[in-house]
Amino acid sequence: MIFLVYDRHQRSTLKLYSNNPLQALIYSILAGSSTALGALALMFMGPPGKRTMAALLGFAGGVMLAVSVFELMPEALELGSMTVLVTGFLLGCLIMYLLDRLMPHAHLSDSEHLEVENPERLGIRRSTMLRTGYLIFIGISMHNIPEGLAIGAGIESSPELGLIIAVAIGLHNIPEGLAVAGPLKAGGLSNLKVFLFTLGAGLMTVVGAALGLLVFGISEMFISGGLAFAAGAMIYIVSDELIPQSTSMHAHAANAGLIGGLLLGFVLLV
Repeated sequence: MIFLVYDRHQRSTLKLYSNNPLQALIYSILAGSSTALGALALMFMGPPGKRTMAALLGFAGGVMLAVSVFELMPEALELGSMTVLVTGFLLGCLIMYLLDRLMPHAHLSDSEHLEVENPERLGIRRSTMLRTGYLIFIGISMHNIPEGLAIGAGIESSPELGLIIAVAIGLHNIPEGLAVAGPLKAGGLSNLKVFLFTLGAGLMTVVGAALGLLVFGISEMFISGGLAFAAGAMIYIVSDELIPQSTSMHAHAANAGLIGGLLLGFVLLV
């Protein structure tokens, strides 16, 4: 299937891109499976220090902000209109807000969720930790669907943009893998089961990417709305999760990570 889409390197022209479901599948799998990296890091190296986690969360937030502000929103405006941009952006924020209300998931700043050695010494029974792990697994799985939509919308615009979004989301998913793996491991699950649960939560991104290709590829206006939706969802994640969590762990490391991610994103997109 062929679509007319906007080329970010040639602001005045439109180019033909081929809808490549295989490419969307690969990008979304890479982004989603990065949650498993967080689980592996927790299992073999233990919980990271707060300074390291703060820098990682800040860096992911900076990259996601750069992609949203410098790329997604300008392209959405060029392909559609200000009305489409604002509507899509607010819809992305609204969906993430509703998911937070309906499917809340643990914050990494709550250090007990990363405890894997002796949950009993915290006064928490294994069954309670396991239940917490399952709830976090469900919540993050649902949160990953809109992130997949963002990848699908990006690929409909250009393969390069889809890849950049996938990388940004992949960075964000590594700490989420820690949030899923910590309580599951503390609850007594084997390393293999913890890995599979964490991977499964991340791969819900693939479902979202497939939906994005189906919905946003209908017309140029839908692509515009999809890009704006992606920007809204990503900025909500940054403002609601990444910045508050990272600064609560280590403010200076979080700011350094945020600045570094923002600058790197700008360099890659210009």
